Order: sequence, then C-alpha cells, then structure tokens
Amino acid sequence: MPVGTAFHERTLALCESLNYREWSGYYTVSVYEMHHEHEYNAIRNSAALIDISPLFKYKVTGRDATKFVNRVISRDINKVAVDQVIYCCWCDPEGKVIDDGTITRLGENEYRWTAADPSLRWFQQNALGLEVKIEDITEQVAALALQGPTSARLLNAVADANITNLKYFRVTHGKIGGVPVDISRTGYTGDLGFEIWMPWKDAVKVWDALNSKGKAFDIHPAGMIALDIARIDQGPFDVRPEPMDLVALVSEAAEALEVPDTRIEVEAASEMCVVADPVRVRQAVENLLANAVQHAPRGTCVRLAARLAEGEAGVELCVEDEGPGIETADLERLFEPFFSRRKGGTGLGLPIVQRIVEAHGGVVRAANRPQGGAIFTVTLPVPTRDVVSALADRPPAPTAQGEPGAERGGAA
Repeated sequence: MPVGTAFHERTLALCESLNYREWSGYYTVSVYEMHHEHEYNAIRNSAALIDISPLFKYKVTGRDATKFVNRVISRDINKVAVDQVIYCCWCDPEGKVIDDGTITRLGENEYRWTAADPSLRWFQQNALGLEVKIEDITEQVAALALQGPTSARLLNAVADANITNLKYFRVTHGKIGGVPVDISRTGYTGDLGFEIWMPWKDAVKVWDALNSKGKAFDIHPAGMIALDIARIDQGPFDVRPEPMDLVALVSEAAEALEVPDTRIEVEAASEMCVVADPVRVRQAVENLLANAVQHAPRGTCVRLAARLAEGEAGVELCVEDEGPGIETADLERLFEPFFSRRKGGTGLGLPIVQRIVEAHGGVVRAANRPQGGAIFTVTLPVPTRDVVSALADRPPAPTAQGEPGAERGGAA
C-alpha cells in the first residue's frame, strides 16, 4: 500500500483530479488538474514545483568512500570536485547497466547518491573490504524539483543561498524558510532548473516558503505527466552560435571518451575557428564517436578528422571506423529515429546528430569505406562576415538570473 511523501498534506489538497500513481512505494501526483497543459506550460514558461522525494537516496561516507564509488560507477569520481554533481550509471560484471542516477560530492569522502530502483544491496556487496558506510536516507531526505525560466529569480528571492553564481551540475548550501537545504542546478526537464534537498521532517516549511514567494513568479505544482512530456520533448531545439575553436572541441570530445581496447586518433590543424553552438556540436561529435566505437572491433582504431571542406566553403568533420561497414538497406535508414543496428540500441544518437547539423545549415552523410568500415562526414558552412557581425550584435542568452551569459540547462 503506497504512503504519502513528506509533501502529501500539501499535494493532496491541490490535486483536484485525484489522479495519483505509485512511485517506489509512495503516492505521487500524476496530474493536479484534469489536464496537464497548465503544469507543462509552467515548466516551459514560468516555474513548476515537482515532488521527487520517492527517489532512492543513499549517503556514502568513510575513509574509502571515494574508492568505493569508483569501484561501482563507470566514471572517474576523482575528477569530480566537492559540491559538483555527476550523472552516471553502474553496471554488472558483464558491463550491463543496472541503474543510473546522480552523485553529489558533498565532501572529500562524503557523497549523496540517487537511484530510480533500490540499490543498497548491490552497493553493500561491492563495499566488501572497504572502510565505508552506506546509509539509505530515502525517508530522511525530501526533494523538490523547481524547474522553469523564472525558477532562479524565485530562488534568489526566497533562499538564503548563493544562487547567482551557481553553475550547471553544481550544488550550493543555504536555507529556505529557515530550513537547511542543498540546492543543485540539476533537473530532468531540458530547461533552466534546480533540485532542492531538505530534511524530511521540515519539508512542508520549504514547500510553503516557495509557494508563498512563488506567486510573483507564476509558480505551479506539476505532476509526473507534465514532467514525462518535458523529458521527452526536451524543450525548444535552438542553437546559440558563437566563435569557437573546432579543433580544441573535437580533441576534448575524443579525450573524454575513454574506451578500452579502441584507439581514437584525431587529425586536425592546430586551430580552426568557426561560428557554431559549442554544446550542440560537441554532442554531435560525441554521438558520432560513440557510434563508431560501438561498431569497431576491439584493438582497432577510430579516426576523427577536422579539415576545410572542398573549395573552402565550410569545414568537414569525418569519423571513420574499421568495423564491418553498413548494410546497403540500412544506409537509407540510419538517421531515422529509433532505428538501430545494435540490439538494445536506442536509435536516437544519429538522428540527434542530423538535427544538430541541419540546425547549423550543414549536412551529414554516411558511407562505407572501400577498405572496410564506415565513414560519417559532417559539413558545416563557414559563416560570412555579415553573419558573424549579426551574432555579435545579438543579445546574449539569459543566465540563471534571467541576465545575459549563462547556458541553458537542467537535465541531470
């Protein structure tokens, strides 16, 4: 029988639809009104408050806490600073994903770990021989997602914490309504957003403080249906071009993809300045590299080249692998959403690449190499001086405070 979360006495009074679902043993609002439209619009246009308390939460401490985290996850926690958050997965001995979630490094040897499914037993099994303490704090820590373009201004008004300088996937500490809270710049909506972590017993005080101040920022409680839709559509697809060093970007993307038994070689000039959205372009490069690595036999090489296009009308990115190549029938379907050549593949990586490239006015093509393997070629046009000048005159993107300069984010 499900039970209410720390916010149940507030969400129940607001849930006109009485439409609930069960999430990890808790009652969770699916939709507050009879339709999710207003709640979804709050995520995209103002501020939405979402109860995410049913997430499983674990506290990891002890002398060997860092060693334990590295033993379990597929990323290097040593590269993560205190008050930084990462998204990661953990796998079984065969490399199959068990679950995924976020890890917040709260101290040198102190972590808060979230998961969608119960993970305590798996963590304890992997802690053998280590001096580490793993606590299930799910019923001790409540959590709210505050998502939407006015969320930062609301937090600036209500929280005794440094929101102004809070970067993407970082955490700050302070108080809301007199209650100690951690505030992370994370979320699952593809929009500007935050997650607030607080003691379970004082959660209602935080809810009341946010809603009291939030009226001026058009705050609305939002249920799981609005959140699910926001996670699917990821908000408006736009690009924010700016001058960038393409060579540095592709080199960093290649270095970030640590793959055993497969070499990634980068061939490029010392510098190549283009005007493009660095976040989107890097995502496209990483997707192409991941696709090549997945189809490259162990011990082979994946090559990434950045060069001027023929006639210097643009720049080219080429990713080659030494795999089996692409079946002729598959060549026409490669960029179809949900089409995958791998069992268990999502079929989304290459369509996302195509969408990013086309948003820049470019083209992506796939072909088989005569000597075996596949090659993907991305051509991006080089902007004219008029385009560069227009970009320089354009207002910068809004920051977390609604001022120029910060990135769009919030998908932890």
